[in-house]
Amino acid sequence: SGACALQVTTHNNKLESHREQQMSMKLVSTFTGLVVSVLMSTTLLAAGPAATIEQLDWMTGNWAGQLGPNQLEENWIATEGSSIAAMVRMTGGDATSMFEMITIEEVDGSLVLHIQQWDPGFSPRTEGPQKMELEEISDNSVKFRAVSPGGMATLGYSHPDAETFIIHVGRPDGNVLDIPLKKRSIW
Repeated sequence: SGACALQVTTHNNKLESHREQQMSMKLVSTFTGLVVSVLMSTTLLAAGPAATIEQLDWMTGNWAGQLGPNQLEENWIATEGSSIAAMVRMTGGDATSMFEMITIEEVDGSLVLHIQQWDPGFSPRTEGPQKMELEEISDNSVKFRAVSPGGMATLGYSHPDAETFIIHVGRPDGNVLDIPLKKRSIW
């Protein structure tokens, strides 16, 4: 009877040890799954669609068009070093009313746009640039959505033909202003 009690106790201890191992494995598995889920969702939320800067080669060039009584001119330099940039100028009545700098860079496998405007005399219109993340991209269009405060909710560009470049300015009220520009040579 003492041997039988010892066998039962040993068997119970083995069962208890086995249960503890199973509980530990379940906790580790659950915790690992939770960590992986959080990391994946953070990564997916932090970055826009996958894209490379070379997909924006079609933006390169000098584009100009009327915006009310003014002329808007965008000069996009070629993609290089994982970035593309534009210098923008608005003129009218023999004066310049605005300068704008736009940069688009590859960040974490997607694209990020920064934009800032200045009045004549290099007086900034805002404290700092507005940041936008890629929302969608195709062969001849791109659209960014604002992730920091500024005057635009979205900003997009399209290139429907070799001579046309359209800026799509998404306003905070949901309306979109399309600004068509035409190709021109500065040389």
